[in-house]
Amino acid sequence: MEEKTDKENPFDTVLLESLSVRKGPIRRQRLSWYYAPSFLLLWLALFYAIVIPLYYKLPDRLTISDESLHPGEFVAERAQKQLFTYDRIGPKVTGSYANEVTTVEFLVNEVEKLRAEMRSDLYDLDVDVQSPTGGYVFIDMVNMYQGIHNVIVKLTSKSSPSESYLLLNSHFDSKPGSPGSGDDGTMVVVMLEVLRQMAISPTPFEHPIVFLFNGAEENPLQGSHGFITQHKWAANCKAFINLEVGGSGGRDLLFQSGPDNPWLMKYYRLHAKHPFATTMAEEIFQSGILPSDSDFRIFRDFGNIAGLDMAQVDNGYVYHTAFDTFENVPGRSIQNSGNNVLALVRAYSNASELYNAESDEGHAVFFDFLGLFFVYYTETTGIILNCLIGVICLVLVGCSVWRMSRQSVEVTLPQISIWFLSILGLHVVGFLLCICLPLLMAVLFDAGGRSLTYFSSIWLVFGLYVFPAIIGLVLPLTLYYTLRPSIKLSHAYHLQLSLHAHLVVQALLALILTAMGLRSQYLCLISLIFYGGALLINLLSTLHDRGYYWTLIVMCLQVLPFSYFCYVFYMFLVIFIPVLGRNGYNTNPDLIVALLCGVCVFFALGYAAQLINMFRWPKLILLGLGVVTFVFCMIAVSGVGFPYKPKTNVMRANCLHTRRLFYEFDGSVSRSDSGYYFNYQDRRAFDPLQDSELNLTGLEAVANNCDDYVMCGIPCFYYSWCKWRQWDGWLPRESEVIIPGELTLEYLGKTVLESGTIARLEFELSGPPHMNLFIQPVGSAKVDNWSFVRKMLDEPEEFQPPYQIFHSYGTDNSSLKFFIDMEKSDGDFNNPTLELAAVGHWVSYEYERDAEAKDFVASFPNFVHVMEWPSIFKRYIF
Repeated sequence: MEEKTDKENPFDTVLLESLSVRKGPIRRQRLSWYYAPSFLLLWLALFYAIVIPLYYKLPDRLTISDESLHPGEFVAERAQKQLFTYDRIGPKVTGSYANEVTTVEFLVNEVEKLRAEMRSDLYDLDVDVQSPTGGYVFIDMVNMYQGIHNVIVKLTSKSSPSESYLLLNSHFDSKPGSPGSGDDGTMVVVMLEVLRQMAISPTPFEHPIVFLFNGAEENPLQGSHGFITQHKWAANCKAFINLEVGGSGGRDLLFQSGPDNPWLMKYYRLHAKHPFATTMAEEIFQSGILPSDSDFRIFRDFGNIAGLDMAQVDNGYVYHTAFDTFENVPGRSIQNSGNNVLALVRAYSNASELYNAESDEGHAVFFDFLGLFFVYYTETTGIILNCLIGVICLVLVGCSVWRMSRQSVEVTLPQISIWFLSILGLHVVGFLLCICLPLLMAVLFDAGGRSLTYFSSIWLVFGLYVFPAIIGLVLPLTLYYTLRPSIKLSHAYHLQLSLHAHLVVQALLALILTAMGLRSQYLCLISLIFYGGALLINLLSTLHDRGYYWTLIVMCLQVLPFSYFCYVFYMFLVIFIPVLGRNGYNTNPDLIVALLCGVCVFFALGYAAQLINMFRWPKLILLGLGVVTFVFCMIAVSGVGFPYKPKTNVMRANCLHTRRLFYEFDGSVSRSDSGYYFNYQDRRAFDPLQDSELNLTGLEAVANNCDDYVMCGIPCFYYSWCKWRQWDGWLPRESEVIIPGELTLEYLGKTVLESGTIARLEFELSGPPHMNLFIQPVGSAKVDNWSFVRKMLDEPEEFQPPYQIFHSYGTDNSSLKFFIDMEKSDGDFNNPTLELAAVGHWVSYEYERDAEAKDFVASFPNFVHVMEWPSIFKRYIF
């Protein structure tokens, strides 16, 4: 019989190959390119179906009529009624009658109403109206205050002997022109309702609770300093909850904790009704990127106590504007905050840890997962988890690479390892492009004068920054898969290697962040757990070796991390974008948004985006994303990209109608003029106003006078204004600005001290409730001593002249007496030694503006919110 050849008996060949131990992988044809848009839209759909609903989820508002059905629960309707009364008081600037008298009376009356309802058989209620005077160094200025007001309430269980108090804080003052119903009226009424619920509760608590309603937070942080350094109850406060609002509404974000004392986070995890927190927010806030601060700093630094810092963060567009009103505060947001605060107060007021004044060492890593539950562990535990999970994931990658070599006939383990290292290198390039392409877009838009195009249309960030980040992340490996000469290893395996490369990059990133002491590395940990889990399932189930079937497990396990990362970074966009409209002229805000989007893509789509290469013609897919990016760019430079809208997304402008007087050494006036001083709030300065009815003819840069006068000759208000003063503007005015009061700096005399090289200059300052002193030594002279806090003089490496002294008062308008000791090595004090400027600010609307200034402010377009007041600048040479 004739023997058949192999070609004539294909069945036997197939059978032999199937029995071979080292069989080649089954080669699967890639999916058609037109499935790719559906793949990309799937992730967009998940964002809107999961992330957005969970982010904006709020509890129903509890009404007074329903209170009997919900005993012991926070009642938002009652708090809203109090907020309505608070709102109608109007702006509450420190030093104004509305703040120092009317609002104080409102708070005292509300507490007295509560006294009639409380369980007087169980509790004692003490009320104190404090009027502290003090000073401290805040950032770059000496911050002084006198006669401001705090309303302080202490609720104590009669049965408790505890001398350890829980402190609850909010502030009732507001920015000029703003009723402050969000910041911080919302938290004021939340505290009132929490006080009521605790006072009527049939269950006593262990530790007394101090409710601090402070009246000078916006000044900044003076009220809390006055309490924690001077009040009789302050020394007993062992923990605190600080309540803030960074906008109007939304959920209350826990964005600072500690320092140390991880037990605070343990209690938050156990008792917070609606957890919303992330370590990443804490590290970003404490880095100083945001132009904000809170009373948390004061309690931590001056009281040496630990606590929580919580704030509502939505709708930051109305923050510190005239639109921060009762109507813009959702009742469900008040309910959300009230539920959380009431539960936490009940927990902390019974915490045994309050008896131990010593702090536990170590920070906490904490975050909520889509608002569904809260995760907390110590920093030490985080380091162990990072190392352990990282090693396990790297071992799984090694097992995967070994498995590929065993399943592939034509390649060896060293060959696959070399290819993997090549893919890893290209993925690092992709990671850099993922960050750099959005940053490049930010630079280009800023160079074209088109920054903040997303300010009113947040959806523009998809085309401007998210799609370029995806292109950058995928492009290097897409080109590699297109151009690679060898097909010995299946494309499905190659694709797995690209995902393994992302895991290795994240593992290395986690180690680097851990070494830097950053707790935000928990983001890498989440990614490693979910992809490592998918890889383990695929290895155990052999889906690892069955074409592209392994992608099903990867995609299913990527839904949760994708949702979480989008949730977190969407939160940061909601916070940052309104903030960037008041971040100043000197920085490009688009860089921050671009960086957030790039990092979000890296974490949320780092694995899924590489699956674009599973489809045919992936370069065409990336080209499509590029075309969409171009379309978004065209939309952004059109009218749609104009950043501002009246009432809802306003442009901010600080305008001080100013009179200036420059006195020389002989007492003569060398210059006397008036004008409008502008502190620019956003990157575009006044460019958007050029085509409006506002007359800006003659507008010049403040920097032109910085070499001639102390502090450039302008009445900058806070340290933040003064720090970037060279970016500000000055518009001369022909007629003299009418000042609604007097500012007097009286020179009391000079005394040469015994050393002969130091002369003491004595002064007395009187004027409006907000004043500045700017101190600049002349020539070789230097400031040796003064009557203010000495810290700035004792740390010359950190603080350099000109020195800023900020002074404000409430109802105590007595003059400020001070001295400055000037040192000159030659002892010649017959020549100038000191340039001193005194500045007065009539901030409150209780002071009249002159008619021309009113008309000028009224000529701003309706999309601009102007914070304005009269000021006077007097410069002297001594």
